[in-house]
Amino acid sequence: MTIKTIILAAGQGTRMRSSRPKVLHEIADKALLQHVYETSLAIKDNTIFIVYGHGGEAVKQTLNTINATWIEQKQQLGTGHAVQQAIPHIEDSDTALILYGDVPLLKAETVKSLLKKTEDNALAILTVTLDDPSGYGRIVRDEANAVSKIVEQKDASEAELKIKEGNTGILACNGKLLKQWLDRLSNNNAQNEFYLTDIIEMAVTDGLIVESSMVVNQNEVLGVNTRQQLAHLERVYQSEQAEKLMINGVTLRDPSRVDIRGEFAELGQDIDVDVNVIFQGINRIGSYVKIGANCIIKNATIGNHVEILPNSLIEDSTVGDFSRVGPYARLRPETVLADHVHIGNFVEIKKSTVSSGSKINHLSYVGDSEVGRMVNIGAGTITCNYDGANKFKTIIGDGAFIGSDSQLVAPVTIGKNATIGAGSTITKDTPDNQLTLSRVKQISIDTWQRPVKLEK
Repeated sequence: MTIKTIILAAGQGTRMRSSRPKVLHEIADKALLQHVYETSLAIKDNTIFIVYGHGGEAVKQTLNTINATWIEQKQQLGTGHAVQQAIPHIEDSDTALILYGDVPLLKAETVKSLLKKTEDNALAILTVTLDDPSGYGRIVRDEANAVSKIVEQKDASEAELKIKEGNTGILACNGKLLKQWLDRLSNNNAQNEFYLTDIIEMAVTDGLIVESSMVVNQNEVLGVNTRQQLAHLERVYQSEQAEKLMINGVTLRDPSRVDIRGEFAELGQDIDVDVNVIFQGINRIGSYVKIGANCIIKNATIGNHVEILPNSLIEDSTVGDFSRVGPYARLRPETVLADHVHIGNFVEIKKSTVSSGSKINHLSYVGDSEVGRMVNIGAGTITCNYDGANKFKTIIGDGAFIGSDSQLVAPVTIGKNATIGAGSTITKDTPDNQLTLSRVKQISIDTWQRPVKLEK
C-alpha cells in the first residue's frame, strides 16, 4: 500500500489571539506541526504533503528541516478545499491519509490501525466517544450500526446533537474515489465551506461500506484552538513522558513537576529526579545520578554517580563520573568536566575543560580555559578571557592552587603546582612550583581619622 499523507496546516487559529500561525505554537518546545510530521514518519511507504495557508512562509521557514512537499491553500474554503490542493499529487492507486497540523498527540499505532481498515475498503475514518462532543461533527449510524454520514454541529438536528461519537477528521481513503468525491463537494451549508466530511455520505450513497476505527484515548485526537487547550495537551504530553521515565527505572519525586522537552539518548539505572526539573534537547544520563530541584538539563552528557544540586543549569556540557555540580551552578556550552570534579555554588564555567579531581567551589567564573588535574580554584576567581573584541585562553597546570579573589588575565599559563596568592591579578605566565603574588603593599596610616557627620 502506497501512502500519501496530507497534513492540513492552513488554519489561522484566531482564538489563540496570536500573531504566530497556530501550528507553530509548541508542546514540549516542539511545534504542533512538527509533532504531527514525526508521527507521519513512522508510517512505511509514505510521502508527506503539507497544505499551508495563514502565515505559510513563516511556517516553512521555521520548520525548514521537514522533508515534505509544501502546498499553498491561498483561500481557506474548508477542509475539502484544502485536500483538493494536494490532489494533483495523488495517484488513483494511492491511499490518501488525512491528518491535521494542530492535533499533536496522535500516535503512530492509532494511524496504523486506521490504515489497516483500508486494506480491503475504500474509506476508513477515525472516531472518538466524548462526554461532551461540542464542536465535533457527529457520527450518524444506521440501524445496522454502520456509518451513514457525518453531520457538522452547526448543521445537526437536536437528535443528532445528542450523539456522543464524534468525528476526528482523520481518515484514509482510496485515491481514485477521493478525487471523484471531492469533485462532487458543495459549500451549501451553514459555514459556506467545502466539508471533507461530506464524502462519507457520498461513499454510503455509492453503496460502499465506511469502516471506522475508534481511538481509545481522546487526548490523542484533541486539536489546539485556544491557549487553554494548548496547556491541557502540554500536561497530557508531560504526563506520558514522566510515565515512560518511571517505567525505565527513573525515580521522579513528583511526576507532575518534571518537564521533558526532548529525548534521552541514554538512561542509566537508579536516577533520582527532584521537583521542577526541566530536560531539554537530547540528554545522556548515567547510573546512580541525583538531580536536585529546579535544575535545567539541556543537551548534556552526565556520567555515573553524579550529583547535580538544586537550581543548576547544565547546557551542551559533559559531567564526568563521581562529580558534583551546584547548587546554583551554571555549565555553559562546550564545558567538559572529568571525573571527581566539584563545581560549587554560584560558579559559571564556559567552553572549558576541567580535569580529574579539580575543585571550583565558590563564586567563580572560568571561561575558555584548560584546568589541569587536582587544581583548587578559590572563591571569587575569574579568568579574564575577553578584551572587548577577542577571546583568549587560560591554561592552569596540574596541582595549581589559585587563591581567592584572583584575576587571571588571558592569554596566560599557570604552571604546575603553582600557587597564586589571594587577591592577585596575573597578567604573565607563572612558573611551576612557585608562589606568585600581585598585590599593592599593605600599609596602615596612624594619623588617619574617620569622617564624622557635620552639624547642621
